[in-house]
Amino acid sequence: MAPILELKAVDKSFGGLHVTSKVSFAVMPGEISAIIGPNGAGKTTLFNQITGHLRSDAGAIFFKEENIVGRSPQQIVARGMGRAFQIASIFPDETVLDNIRAACLSRLGQTRKFWRSVVTFRQATEDAHAILDSLGLDSQADRLAFELAHGDQKLLDIGIALALKPALLLLDEPTAGMSPDERQHTRALIKKLWKAFDLTLVFIEHDMDMVFGIAQVVRVLQQGALLAEGTPEEIRANKQVITAYLGEDF
Repeated sequence: MAPILELKAVDKSFGGLHVTSKVSFAVMPGEISAIIGPNGAGKTTLFNQITGHLRSDAGAIFFKEENIVGRSPQQIVARGMGRAFQIASIFPDETVLDNIRAACLSRLGQTRKFWRSVVTFRQATEDAHAILDSLGLDSQADRLAFELAHGDQKLLDIGIALALKPALLLLDEPTAGMSPDERQHTRALIKKLWKAFDLTLVFIEHDMDMVFGIAQVVRVLQQGALLAEGTPEEIRANKQVITAYLGEDF
């Protein structure tokens, strides 16, 4: 089976600063995996390279066996990659339902058409409600997005990504800024969504309970380079990772 995502010696510099350095790894279809590392390790930059928001200086990024370096974010999304951001990327002055429905209409190629098919609009609405239900947000469908609690805004951002029916979903710190209860709920929900939507899922996270609770594979970045990858058990026992990031008391 071919990897759904494969990075080969991916590099990115800003001025003289190497932010990602010869990063190589492969993500298999159906995998749920985490990328961890200290602040400034290059995790979000790597996501930006994968999703086309930054062009790599060197190396190749294969998604569904096609090198996507140089492709626009829109082209990469159309190929089946979704992303939710560290800071929720939502339409704050639109309703929760409209946020998801707009993404559903985009997937159906209807966003730029003034005269939309009634059948298509109804289908997008049904799909949006189904996604909101899976997120536990359907009861808030008519609220404006900015009125949602921080944790629910993060879930809405994930819902927008899910509306595009991605094969691969990238989540950038999905529990950032959440309370312990919200983190626990989101951890369980993400694992549920991974199964329900038949996803390959890669997430960046600092919450080690989430990382070691749901990831099958953990990859560790340090100063832009891949320090280690393996099962949660292997990463817990890795002396380099303990020294660089986890600490002796973990």
